[in-house]
Amino acid sequence: MSGTAALQSASKLGDLLAQLPLNQPNQWSEIELTAQSLANDLRSKNVEQQTALGQTLLPQTLTSLLKGAISDTCNSGPACKSAIFELLRVAANLCMDHDSNRGVLLDAGFPQTVVGLLESYADSVKPAQREPHPISIPDLKIVKTAIGFLLNASVGYDPVKDRLAALEAAMTILKLSTAVYPLASWQFYKSSGQDTSEDPTESWSLRSTLASWSWRAIEEIRGDEDSQQPRLVFGPDALPLLISQLRAFIPPYPEPPSVFSSPSSRRSLVQTDFDIYEQVCGLIESLCLDVEDVRLSLARGLTFPDGEHGGVACLSELMTFVEKGDYPPYWASESPGERAAKEKGFDLGKGAVVKAIVEVAGEEKNTDTLWDDSEAEKPGGEFVSRMVEWIRTHKSLKESNRDDLIICATLSLGNICRRDAHSLAIVKPPIALAPDLAALLEPDTDIKVKHGVIGLLKHLAQSQGNRAALGQAGIIQKLASSQIWSDKADMVEIIQVAAIGVAKHMCNGDIDNAVSLVLPPDTGSPLQQILALVNRSDSIAVKSEGTRVLVNAVKSLWSTDPKTLDEEKTKKRDAAMKVIVTEPCVSALARLIGRSKRYPTLINEGVVALSLISTHPNGGTLVLDSLLNPLPTEAIRSTSQPLSAVSTTEASPVVGPRRALDMLISVLREGSTNMPPEVRANVCALLGHLGRKGVVAENRSTDLQRMKDSTRELIEGLARETEPPSNPRVVAAAKRALEAWA
Repeated sequence: MSGTAALQSASKLGDLLAQLPLNQPNQWSEIELTAQSLANDLRSKNVEQQTALGQTLLPQTLTSLLKGAISDTCNSGPACKSAIFELLRVAANLCMDHDSNRGVLLDAGFPQTVVGLLESYADSVKPAQREPHPISIPDLKIVKTAIGFLLNASVGYDPVKDRLAALEAAMTILKLSTAVYPLASWQFYKSSGQDTSEDPTESWSLRSTLASWSWRAIEEIRGDEDSQQPRLVFGPDALPLLISQLRAFIPPYPEPPSVFSSPSSRRSLVQTDFDIYEQVCGLIESLCLDVEDVRLSLARGLTFPDGEHGGVACLSELMTFVEKGDYPPYWASESPGERAAKEKGFDLGKGAVVKAIVEVAGEEKNTDTLWDDSEAEKPGGEFVSRMVEWIRTHKSLKESNRDDLIICATLSLGNICRRDAHSLAIVKPPIALAPDLAALLEPDTDIKVKHGVIGLLKHLAQSQGNRAALGQAGIIQKLASSQIWSDKADMVEIIQVAAIGVAKHMCNGDIDNAVSLVLPPDTGSPLQQILALVNRSDSIAVKSEGTRVLVNAVKSLWSTDPKTLDEEKTKKRDAAMKVIVTEPCVSALARLIGRSKRYPTLINEGVVALSLISTHPNGGTLVLDSLLNPLPTEAIRSTSQPLSAVSTTEASPVVGPRRALDMLISVLREGSTNMPPEVRANVCALLGHLGRKGVVAENRSTDLQRMKDSTRELIEGLARETEPPSNPRVVAAAKRALEAWA
């Protein structure tokens, strides 16, 4: 057909539109044939012809004819449906790769009319079913072509995308697609009792193509995530439609029907299933990451699925998919390369669902919703008990090989245990999860599993009431034997720091855990592993947090009254203290002070720990040496922030101190509000104690005098201060220091 003939066909459609009120016989058949001829011609790419047609009244004519056909469908039946199909083809081809025509069709209201047409079909479907919605081939063609038009009209053209988003077209398309083609529903096809006039191969080809186009259209309407923020086109209402699609990948699998028994007969269907599976998993993850209402709805639906998701227990089904979802057996007939690609994609999709579940658990507003103490046989409720069961059942990873379940469970519980009461419940009976977590800390455990386990342990260790039970489960020793602090794990610093955090919390106020950290005093002790990591790392977070473990151990060991301990514990305490009162430990504390100019809390912790160590025989001399000895370069150059104790108001030091004593002098001299009085008072106390007779060895009197000479003037000044901004605590500490030196 020439360009002139195409214009004549367009004009004829206008004439036929004018004659519609006459309701002539075969009018829809004539409209069908005219539109078919024009649509066929438009399949051949001719931009000039497209432009010329777009500048006529054709867009308005198509819209009016489509509206008339839709309203007359009941009366005219098949002829009307055939006309609708061809009109949709004309519009789809008219706007293919043509923004101007997309615009005129939008102005004419054609996309809006198409959405209304799809809505009428969507109203008849029953959502979230495993069986495909019964629909004739003519209707399949209409729905497929309508979605194809919306895809053509929206590709790269934001005005149409915006309008479709406003009309909630994506939800309509999703509802239709998931009903017409539930994933892998071809497996349930039965020829008996069905309309033999329809070719099942054609029907399923139409269904799968419709589904494939649907997801492409949805992707277009949402927008390109690389160039802009995706449009929010789905909310909680989409969850049952999306999640029900995952049922296709949960065994048992039926035997493929005879019509699809050969690999070649089902190849395109299997590929469509896989492509949509990837889209579904990615969208579920995206919604859980970005939409708070989705996270809240999933949690509520666990308890009230009927009211929340129309009877679909969405979160429960997500967990079931993660637990039981598996590769379909018919993938075995794929080529090795195709099968490997599908299995990898399947695992990535399951990983996306795991992230979605973890995000739901991480929503703070869901904490009380997901935690439920109403059923004694399910401590913590359905969600918590299921996560706990996964850990208990699959803690022997060599046997179960279910890293995915352990990762999901530990990360989810870590999120939900941020409250002290929940944290305590996980460690105490009847849940008592600590031994199971300890069993997972093996050298060959995958690093992602270690990340989840250690992250959960860090949350649990923050609760004072958990530390004894965690210690009894041997958590500190298991962390050490897992090699998380070895040089092999240095590439995962964030997990090393989290493991340090576990030990730090466990040693806070618990002498048994402090002893477990320090003993046995060989190269394999947890403390020595941590200090070795501190020495070789160039990370301020590792260095500072690693040394704070030592601080907490010192505080626990020195502050425990030996009279409250039995003979065996007293011996262990004494042995642990003896290990700490050594040059490596004392020097580590001095380096903590030296590198922490911006962090008064860290300086204070180092000062307090050195003060305690100085009360031990030979401790004073070691502490004095650590203050006077030159600091290694690392403590001066570190400028990145540690994970805690950060002051946001202080500037970075231009030049670091050469000795830890120089930092203490700086603290005494620092009169600004950035240096809390407590720190200055504790520095005075440390220096004063070192100057007491007998604390430092007599043969080190010269070094002791150097310390006094460097600080006396400052301490005397602090002791004389009587006006603001002096602090009574600092004044008293300074006076006591001078008295100790007298």
